[in-house]
Amino acid sequence: MNILITILLLLISIIALALIAALFMKKEHYVKREIIINAPLQKVFNFLKLLKNQDKFNKWTQEDPDRKWEYKGTDGTEGFIISWSGNKKAGEGEKEIMKIIDGKRIETQIRFVKPMSTVADVIMEIETISDPDSNRDRTKVSLINSGTLKYPMNIFIPIAESKFPKDMDDSLMTLKRLLEKGEQ
Repeated sequence: MNILITILLLLISIIALALIAALFMKKEHYVKREIIINAPLQKVFNFLKLLKNQDKFNKWTQEDPDRKWEYKGTDGTEGFIISWSGNKKAGEGEKEIMKIIDGKRIETQIRFVKPMSTVADVIMEIETISDPDSNRDRTKVSLINSGTLKYPMNIFIPIAESKFPKDMDDSLMTLKRLLEKGEQ
């Protein structure tokens, strides 16, 4: 019986310590990753502005190939919403195009319902890269993921900020392969 009480007290102490730590942790996360793609800016932008295309390279959308999708509006325009419901890894939520600045920027918002309710902003910035030694068209794509997690969920921000960069880099590498090979 003493062992069970000791284990219970230890678990309560760990949970209390985590909750106290969360009080002093930041509530915002921000991760930015970039890649250079050997393709013209307009080709890259036209591909990226379609949320259905983003699912072709986004590592997180590939967590559940059997997820159910719903679409509202016209893809590639402000207000278009793509919703999903999937397995435990994919969760449930929606992504909406909030703002498009032609040839420069696509702002979206992801609203998760499961595994936990949270909102994040995902921004893709696109710019032409000059290379005087080459006459190839090159485009820099910046992928930004930011948002706020309320207490006590902010305890997960360090985990997210350590995991997001690799996942975002994987997604950007897949995007690069798709656009440079002309697979769309």
